[in-house]
Amino acid sequence: MTTVSAARAVALPQVVERHVDEAALLCNQRLYLVRAPHPKLHQLRRLDDRLAAHLDGLLVAREMGSRLADLALANAGRGELFTAVSLAFDNHDAHRLQRLFAAAEALPEAQEACVLAVGWVSAQSLRGISRDMLASPSAFQRRVALAACGFHMVDPGQALIDALQDDDAALRVQALRTAGDCARVDLAQACLEASADADAGCGLWAARSALMLGERGRAPLERLHQLAGQPGPLRTLALSVLLKCIASAEAAPLLRKLLDEPKSVREAMRGMGMVGDPQVIPWLIAQMDDPALSRLAGEAFSTITGLDLAWLDLDKKPPEGLEPGPTDDPQDHEVAMDEDGGLPWPDRQKVQGWWNAQGPGFQRGARYFMGAPPSPAHCRRVLKEGFQRQRIAAAEHLCLAEPGNRLFPTAAPAWRQQRWLDAMPA
Repeated sequence: MTTVSAARAVALPQVVERHVDEAALLCNQRLYLVRAPHPKLHQLRRLDDRLAAHLDGLLVAREMGSRLADLALANAGRGELFTAVSLAFDNHDAHRLQRLFAAAEALPEAQEACVLAVGWVSAQSLRGISRDMLASPSAFQRRVALAACGFHMVDPGQALIDALQDDDAALRVQALRTAGDCARVDLAQACLEASADADAGCGLWAARSALMLGERGRAPLERLHQLAGQPGPLRTLALSVLLKCIASAEAAPLLRKLLDEPKSVREAMRGMGMVGDPQVIPWLIAQMDDPALSRLAGEAFSTITGLDLAWLDLDKKPPEGLEPGPTDDPQDHEVAMDEDGGLPWPDRQKVQGWWNAQGPGFQRGARYFMGAPPSPAHCRRVLKEGFQRQRIAAAEHLCLAEPGNRLFPTAAPAWRQQRWLDAMPA
């Protein structure tokens, strides 16, 4: 062996380890960014291209790539699990996948990464394996497969109907969610009935899907009202759907109740943006001097008016002495801590000046989303041009405005999203 060949043989494992580490770190960053307020699709695309390059490097490394990816699972992290599962799919390694699914099932905090991996890989890598997952005796594997259908905008077929009747509550939750995501209008009645399910998660997703599938009766709204009025992890999800469906006058008592609870003020502020009634804007502007609420107030203001505060120079520097929050650096393990990370700090006086001049053009009591009523055409524009949290809301508004539309997967790989957006009507 030549000196050069020997050096390459020594260096190769180090290169492959770097691919494993970087892929895991970028996955963790991605799991944050797809829910963050500030990235646009082209920024997500840059991250996705980097992530794909590291996964390609592992695929080229063949067995060494798989072995080192498996060894990294000792960290039991989301990024490590995503990397190993993605690689196993690309290698069509069914035996390794079974081991990885068993490990994921035992790690609830990492299961989201497992779903992302199945949603990330190409249809070619899924061929045959996804069908087996949908028919698996494992409720967990069926749940992951149903969730991945949303990433690929494909209909799971009969497997979805079977899952709706399963005894496993977590599987039913995913099935009810997928029914709405995949626009299964034939299951609207089943979702409507399931909105009364004793399991709160099932009731929430059933009500949400029933509304997305065109059911406009009181039953799903009442279930969402019930869940929105109860502190807990389902409140935010319930509010995000309910407040897009009801008029401002009906939302007002619920928002006032949230404001009366000190721990729920942020929920109320987010809710004002969802309702979209301009009459709350003076109150939002008044909160922009409060460092704890300033950025969130600015986001709600932008959700209603459509303004990009930073682009229009309506922002300011962070307050002096403020402890810096986490960054978007993939080396930063605390990227998910700052709930308002990436949002601009609004300059209250500048925003007030803009509102004094432009506010009379907004109709009190009407619903605005990004500066206009949430019509299908407007929502499609926001999907193409908006920031990530605005795009998530646009996808939901689009389904509510046009029942039977599949929910656009704003967490899918950016190149896949761009292909679908390019084919979308103006």
